[in-house]
Amino acid sequence: MLGVAHVLGSLLAIFGGTYALPFVCSLITRDGTTLAFILSAAISSGGGLLISLATRGHRRELKPRDGFLLATLSWVLMSASATIPLVIAIPGLSFTDAYFEATSGLTTTGSTVLVGLDQLPPSINLWRHTLHWIGGLGIIVMAVAVLPLLGVGGMQLYKAEAPGPVKDEKLTPRITETAKSLWVVYTVITVIGIFALRLCGMGWIDAICHGFSAISLGGFSTHDASVGWFNSFSIELVLTVLMCIGTLNFARHFVALRRLSLRPYRQDAEAKAIVLVLLISVVFIAVILTVQGTYPSFMSALRHSTFNVISMGTTTGFVSQDFEQWPVFAPIWMLFLSCLTCSTGSTGGGIKMFRTLLLARQAGRELKLLVHPNAMWPVRIGGKPIPDSIGDSVLAFIFLYFMTVVSLTFALLLSGLTFDSAFSAIVASVNNAGPGLEAVGPVRNYQSLTDIQTWICTVAMLIGRLEIFSVLVLFTPAFWRK
Repeated sequence: MLGVAHVLGSLLAIFGGTYALPFVCSLITRDGTTLAFILSAAISSGGGLLISLATRGHRRELKPRDGFLLATLSWVLMSASATIPLVIAIPGLSFTDAYFEATSGLTTTGSTVLVGLDQLPPSINLWRHTLHWIGGLGIIVMAVAVLPLLGVGGMQLYKAEAPGPVKDEKLTPRITETAKSLWVVYTVITVIGIFALRLCGMGWIDAICHGFSAISLGGFSTHDASVGWFNSFSIELVLTVLMCIGTLNFARHFVALRRLSLRPYRQDAEAKAIVLVLLISVVFIAVILTVQGTYPSFMSALRHSTFNVISMGTTTGFVSQDFEQWPVFAPIWMLFLSCLTCSTGSTGGGIKMFRTLLLARQAGRELKLLVHPNAMWPVRIGGKPIPDSIGDSVLAFIFLYFMTVVSLTFALLLSGLTFDSAFSAIVASVNNAGPGLEAVGPVRNYQSLTDIQTWICTVAMLIGRLEIFSVLVLFTPAFWRK
């Protein structure tokens, strides 16, 4: 336990350096938050150094189960650290709401309890979006690039935090180089996105914030009306491209850039399934909106369908229209898409398309075995046979996923929320998608929730971001036995 505390302290000290960007912004804009970021950096780095120094005698190579504990505690502690400038700079903001906001940022959920985003100090808005960007590939994956400097190996952390089968897909021989490669790709795409948004007419702060938010599939905006505030087709188009990039496996992006070829995408069964599902959904909902007379023309319906369906389907959560006013099929389908559309190794949440494909093909195999019980029908994805052990793991994950959604929905129902509000809030939180329906709908936010309801959604965001297993395993007696 003390070995985990040593690394946790080192990570917290490093996290203090992330306040540099909003600090510089506060100096440039003179928005009065400079002291808040100085104090935050001092508390985070100072506290982390104290913990690290106090436990330096217990520095050791981490065991696999240490990685699960460290991954969960890192998200909890970093979120607590991230609340400090919010509490200092935003009058009347409670710790509960500040912790929700910070957790929503780091988990790239994009749910917010804040109103008056247009009037927030620019550096505070930038801090919220910086949390998205940091959380996009994960605090732990970022940190394994520097963990060798601390004398701690990173593979256990990467396996604990990385989603799905990508955890065993090394891009370079060493995990440190893998993490660095992923962050280089992530950074390059982000910079290109920021300049594209600036060319489309956004100011620099808006462009940086929305670039951070889009590539991380976060969903925070600098305006209460979200992307709808800009009412710009070109901005929506750039953000749509960034969201599509963010929902695909970043390992594929790295390989494609290294080879200067689109072949890695064509060979990716997940990518092809994601594109197909999103394309069919966009067109179908556009047709529904046109037939129902929601918009005057098919092209207008297609524009709004494309942006909002892809935003929700990729678990980003940007909003350009109040889609809760659309025919009821549309918002429910969009919420469903958030459960399964994202790729493993992406910055998105939910079940992931790999697991969806695997379950579908397992179901197909079982139907064939009913007719030909002695036949051999291996499950294949992308032409590769999938071991039964992975299938068993996916089935266990799906069971825990649905039980988590059901349990937390009942908890919100007990607290007094209506079913639509409770269910959509939990699905959106576990999938790290942002807006739900009714009380937490696209033109509202989570401010109306009570403290207990806010904490339930906060727990849902953390469980969803760490893909359920990493959190729930800590509550099993076997984990704590020597």
